[in-house]
Amino acid sequence: MGKLKKLLLSLLGLLLFLVIAGFLVIWVNSPGKPPELKDQNGEVIAGSVNEKTFIEVGGIKQGMFIRGEDQKKPVLLYLHGGPGAPEFSMSYAWETQARLEKECVVCYWDQRGTGMSNPSALNVDSLTTEQMIADTVAVTEYLRERFDQEKIYLLGHSWGSYLGIKTVQQQPELYKAYLGVGQVVHQKAGQKLAYDYMKEHAKEIGDDKALKQLATFDPEASAYNLLLEEYGIGTRHDGPATTKLLKNMLFFKGYTFGEKYAAFKGLLKFNDKLDTEEYANDNLVESIPEVEVPIYILQGRYDYQVSYALAKDYCEKIVAPDKKFYTLENSAHSPNLEEPEAFLQVVKEIVVHVEKIA
Repeated sequence: MGKLKKLLLSLLGLLLFLVIAGFLVIWVNSPGKPPELKDQNGEVIAGSVNEKTFIEVGGIKQGMFIRGEDQKKPVLLYLHGGPGAPEFSMSYAWETQARLEKECVVCYWDQRGTGMSNPSALNVDSLTTEQMIADTVAVTEYLRERFDQEKIYLLGHSWGSYLGIKTVQQQPELYKAYLGVGQVVHQKAGQKLAYDYMKEHAKEIGDDKALKQLATFDPEASAYNLLLEEYGIGTRHDGPATTKLLKNMLFFKGYTFGEKYAAFKGLLKFNDKLDTEEYANDNLVESIPEVEVPIYILQGRYDYQVSYALAKDYCEKIVAPDKKFYTLENSAHSPNLEEPEAFLQVVKEIVVHVEKIA
């Protein structure tokens, strides 16, 4: 009995040591300073802007990273996905020289309830689509005034694409153009398309385990996201990325330890409180058949997390002053991360074109 007790105490001590060591490693990697914006030679870019900023939005302090290699470039507000997933912190580890900051001054804003914008006193009842639209407009107004821009660009990825197109529908006068990346159209219908694809693919490759899993799921729900990842039709085409994204955020030096804790809490909070039924059931073909700003959709060929087919169909149907659909051939849901060079080239083409027709 004494030996067993010693063994248990040793295991408990080891576990405690690992927890403390892990805590210290994360703490050391949490100085909370914005990552430097450097050129290919490792030198800080002269004339660049690179800062971590907080402003009051909708009654709470909200945070953002503002970065650009040239402060005279057009301004772009980046709406992250999730909802509740602060993409800059989750993907910075994969940044290359082919980054949006070459063509725009980019604002990576942590939306309400996320990361730097998730105070402990946050009223969770404020996590509504309408409040998020109002927040987006407020951040837009801040950027317009800060950089003396009459209009800015709005880019939305995944959930951010739903928020983005809703915003430009309501306040078109604020935006030069809207860019939808992994554009949400009708999420419930898209999830059914993903389910059907996975079922057929599982049959083709003899994946009996997947077939058994799929048989337990609602075809119009999103409980099978991990299988999307496994089949290369989710976050990235080159394989599972969810664990990597969370690890990236843990070691992201732009956040303090408290901001990382708030970011993880936000991921859970959004799933519980945001009206996901509204998000899943809203068919943009019917609810937003027309916008008053140019619209450009950038979609990965293998995207089933948000349907490639529905996004292409929507781009064909929507009425807008100007529009174009771009296919990123080697990507799934995150072409900005999977094909950064091709993605940057498309964004550059869009910006040059819009500046000419504006």
